[in-house]
Amino acid sequence: MNRHPDSTPIGVLLTNVSRDINRAFDSALEAVGGSRSSWLVLMALKRGPLRNQRQLAAMVGVEGATLSHHLNGMEAAGLVTRRRDPANRRMHLVELTPAGEDAFLRMFGIVVAFDRTLRSGIDDADLAVVEQTLHRLLANVTTAIAPTAELSSAPN
Repeated sequence: MNRHPDSTPIGVLLTNVSRDINRAFDSALEAVGGSRSSWLVLMALKRGPLRNQRQLAAMVGVEGATLSHHLNGMEAAGLVTRRRDPANRRMHLVELTPAGEDAFLRMFGIVVAFDRTLRSGIDDADLAVVEQTLHRLLANVTTAIAPTAELSSAPN
């Protein structure tokens, strides 16, 4: 497949579209007093009633220190509570509060509406192609990076 030399490289286009969608998503969540980080934490907690911080960090895709920062704000806002795990005193268990449940429901409505807007005018077959293409792009870059990472970590 030959590309026109003036066309935007797919990685640049994907980065720009992703950035703009992220900004719009963040604005939609902010309109109901939420944020992407609080949404991700609340969503992870809805998948199971009680999580320790290490599990939450893995589910949300952030480092433990970053999660602690987010949880500090969410705890101060009354959305979550933290307590020591009786089985492992070094771990903190995180739970949703009733206010956290309410925040989740507010944000859930926004997330559903945002997803509906993104899908507007695109039929299911085209969406399936987009999903397949995104997964292929990720696989391509993952495969391309893996050998480089191995070489850089090899002993001299």
